[in-house]
Amino acid sequence: MAKVLGFLVLALSVLICEAAIFKPISDSHRSAALELFTPAHGSLSSLEETYEALRTFEVLGIKKQPDQRAATCATVVDTLSSPTSALKDLFQALRVNGLLNCELNKKTFAGIAPRLKDAVKSASSLLDYYYSVGSLVLIKGLNSDVDVHLESADSVVRAIKALSQSDGRWRYSSNNPESSTYAAGIALESLAGVISLASSEIDQSLVSMVRNDISKLLDGLEKYDDGAYYFDEKLADAHGHQGPLSASSAVVRGITAFAAVSAENLNLPGDKILGLAKFLLGAGVPGNAKDLYYQIEALASLENNRVSIPLILSLPTSILSLTRKDQLKVSVNTVLGAAAPSLTVKLKQIFSSGSKDASVIDQDLKFEHENAVHYLDALPKDIDVGSYIFTFEIVLHDSEHKMIYATGGRTKVPIYVTGVIKVDNAEISVLDSDLGNIETHKKLDLAGKNSISLSANHLQKLWLSFQLTSPLGHALKPHQAFLKLSHESKVEHIFVVGNSGKQFELILDFLGLVEQFFYLSGRYDIQLTVGDAVMENSFLQPLGSVALDLPEAPEKAARPPPQAVDPSSRFGPKAEIAHIFRAPEKRPPSNLSYAFLALVLSPFVGFLVGLLRLRVNLKNFPTASAPAAFAILFHLAIAAVLSLYSLFWLELNLFTTLKALGFLGIFLLFVGHRTLSHLASTSAKLKSA
Repeated sequence: MAKVLGFLVLALSVLICEAAIFKPISDSHRSAALELFTPAHGSLSSLEETYEALRTFEVLGIKKQPDQRAATCATVVDTLSSPTSALKDLFQALRVNGLLNCELNKKTFAGIAPRLKDAVKSASSLLDYYYSVGSLVLIKGLNSDVDVHLESADSVVRAIKALSQSDGRWRYSSNNPESSTYAAGIALESLAGVISLASSEIDQSLVSMVRNDISKLLDGLEKYDDGAYYFDEKLADAHGHQGPLSASSAVVRGITAFAAVSAENLNLPGDKILGLAKFLLGAGVPGNAKDLYYQIEALASLENNRVSIPLILSLPTSILSLTRKDQLKVSVNTVLGAAAPSLTVKLKQIFSSGSKDASVIDQDLKFEHENAVHYLDALPKDIDVGSYIFTFEIVLHDSEHKMIYATGGRTKVPIYVTGVIKVDNAEISVLDSDLGNIETHKKLDLAGKNSISLSANHLQKLWLSFQLTSPLGHALKPHQAFLKLSHESKVEHIFVVGNSGKQFELILDFLGLVEQFFYLSGRYDIQLTVGDAVMENSFLQPLGSVALDLPEAPEKAARPPPQAVDPSSRFGPKAEIAHIFRAPEKRPPSNLSYAFLALVLSPFVGFLVGLLRLRVNLKNFPTASAPAAFAILFHLAIAAVLSLYSLFWLELNLFTTLKALGFLGIFLLFVGHRTLSHLASTSAKLKSA
């Protein structure tokens, strides 16, 4: 059988196709959250990271998570009880408490509320407003008995509004001339908090000005060709570099928060809200915890808001097989994967790749309630293998839903239609160069095995021909059609197989290729490669070999390039080395060994006999406790050295013996010096007496 290949073209085509298909949050995001928010040493490094982890788990519906409630609540209580806690720490502690419901009494909230109100009055930067106002909003949600209302809310709105710019962006402070899109998002959140905390109705002219700022901000959106909108943040300041994902997330959270407290509808364009959702989903699964939080928090804000709830049209697969008769299936969900309201998906048009002409379909897809997918029974009959652009339209059944959900009009989705390609009339021949007569002709079975054997000289040609036909009988021009000739010396030559209509043909004139072949005669293996993204039976097929008889190379002819060294031959496993040890020498008889041992021990026995003959006594042995202990240790150390010599003789090696002897020698030197010093001092006293 032919070998099926995973061609690079197929991989790239699938990636391009998938790039324009936006899918709601999936299990891959949940797996990433559990991995990215795993505590390094039992707990996360800060309350901010703890909140981001808990909030991400909450939105994704992750129940199994590290149990840190006790330790985290202890940190929350300490932070809220401390009079020196910074505004940011209070804000993060209150956010974490809102998710964990730590045991806090009313006095705790009542104690920090006046401090937060004073912070609002004395705030000098946008972040001061954000943390103080946000903390008061959190207290209001946690304990309604605590007075958190702002008496002069209009002045606070004006103070925050004074930091806005003409393009809808905000500055972090009056001393910082640089404006930021991310700052605009937290400014809108702060303004929404001030409106919710106002003790009296806010001046509507101020609210209108903020709505105008939101419109200007949306005018600065950047757009991708696939319909995704995003905010490009280029400011890098003390708050760190804020990229498109964090900036877009901040603005989405700010707009939805402001819309929730606004008395009037903001009337924002639904296509831009849907485009922002597409950008957030198009980011895939972020590789760090911060970006994952930004993505999930923004999508949670879009899931249920007063502006417009985006509906995402997605396909389980963007590759359909004519051979398997795959059905076209479409799903419509919210950004977090919730079910969409009652609607109909229409297939409006189908564009062929590279053509501006479209087939007008205008067909309703059927709805399968069990799997909640819209499907088409069969593709149109004129659809052959290739790449297409399918245009869909979402039609809501309830007219009221049109004011709630954003469908974005028509959605274009790239789809690849694949199938088994028929390979016919495959032939290979050796032709005479002059007359073109066929000297050798072979039929090929490109769906099976081939082992042809040809021979040719430099005055002849090699001719290859085959046909490719699609399931509908159309000629297919594949992305890849190569013929490779490999010499015995591993020198390779690759030629592109051209086509004329349905026929693919290649003629190699060896007379014009002798220099390219480096005048190398001998056997050349023939290999044919045919592949395409829509071709399910792409193959790399060995055809056989051709024996070439080429003329001798001139003196100045080019030499074959040096072949690359196989890394496995240099760095791969080496051959096993079998080492044969020398046979052990023959040992002497055991009786002789024992006799030698007795001869070695005889001096020691003589030493003991000599001591007895000299009438050695223990009269000078110290009687005091400390000198006596050193004397005993001195004799034991001598015995230990002698024992070490015995062990060296029996089983220890030289290095182990010297190492042990070094320690014993130092000990022996110490206790021996103390013992001999005592004896010398005793002798001196006796002489003086």
